[in-house]
Amino acid sequence: MKTFQVLRLLALAGIAPLVALPAAAQDSYYYGGLAAGKSRSDIDGAGITASQGPAGLTISNLSRDSKDNAYKAFLGYQFNRNVGLEVGYFHLGQFKYDATTSAGNLHGQTNVQGANVDLVGTLPVSENFSLIGRAGVNWARSRGTYTGSAGFVPSNPTPSQREVNGDVGIGVQYAFSPSFLMRAEVERFRYNDAVGHHPDANLYSVSLVVPFGRSEAPAPKVAYVAPAYVAPAPEPVPAPMPAAAPAPVIVAVAPMPAPMAPERRRVSYSAESMFGFDRAVLRPEGMAALDSFAQELQGTRFDNIVVEGYTDRLGTDAYNLKLSQERADVVKAYLVETGHIDAAKVMAVGKGEAAPVTQPDACKGKAATPKLIACLQPDRRVEIEVAGTR
Repeated sequence: MKTFQVLRLLALAGIAPLVALPAAAQDSYYYGGLAAGKSRSDIDGAGITASQGPAGLTISNLSRDSKDNAYKAFLGYQFNRNVGLEVGYFHLGQFKYDATTSAGNLHGQTNVQGANVDLVGTLPVSENFSLIGRAGVNWARSRGTYTGSAGFVPSNPTPSQREVNGDVGIGVQYAFSPSFLMRAEVERFRYNDAVGHHPDANLYSVSLVVPFGRSEAPAPKVAYVAPAYVAPAPEPVPAPMPAAAPAPVIVAVAPMPAPMAPERRRVSYSAESMFGFDRAVLRPEGMAALDSFAQELQGTRFDNIVVEGYTDRLGTDAYNLKLSQERADVVKAYLVETGHIDAAKVMAVGKGEAAPVTQPDACKGKAATPKLIACLQPDRRVEIEVAGTR
């Protein structure tokens, strides 16, 4: 009982802050999965024996086999990167026991299976690794089979019970790719053992999870680079006509050339290629793109570099502005620390959902559907402008 309460508090503590996070606008999808593992129940052998035998019996020996193979299948919907809803079917196996009593011997087993509905919280720790917690309800059916020997006659040889109870769980998840995930979890199910008791059953499992319609991040997009402006050369000044009488020598001085406008170069990278979903941690593809950019700047002179972060219009203004600023700061830090660019010449600016690339009527709707998210993809970007390259 105490272990169930501790596990429930851990699961709820993991889910509660995730529900309070702003809904991310970019990663909602359906998924399905299968899990297999081992189950273990704390069946109340003494209580079952007392309920099946005559009043006043004594138990001299009690042995239990409370472990069995178990499995489950499930379908879910991920509302955003932190919160999902999952429905599933589970089979916890059979739990057996034998009792020697003053009234004879009792042999029994309980089969437990059912369905569950859980709220699942995900807390990313790195690009691919996450912690998960779940809490929900289960509708379990317990069926018992009891036989007696040496004079023991069970009062109810085949009891059966259906009941709704709670379940909780914690675990870890690793994403091998956006379309293939693996989980390792421990879950606790409360159920009715069909004779009036409420034991707990732990399920230790490994799951394979397959998202539906979730694709790899696109390659970075590079914007058009405008050619540099060069001021025209000054026109020549004509030499003076010779005079009849000696005259002082006049030296013509050409006017100073107009200052050359600084050359500008601007590149744009897709946010999905630079970062993980709704995150400000550079992906390996993003690092490679910035390494190439920094290498192109070697041996050149420039006045300054401006890094601008942009998001799409989904989500709150404050959250989008904060996320865009964090991404711009991360790109600046990488260029300074890894690309060895002078920090004084690099400025990071978060633009939020300002200056969208998509046309106003091109992407209609407000709900974060997969179709709208894909349509707004060009708005989620990081742009870098270099001024004064020579």
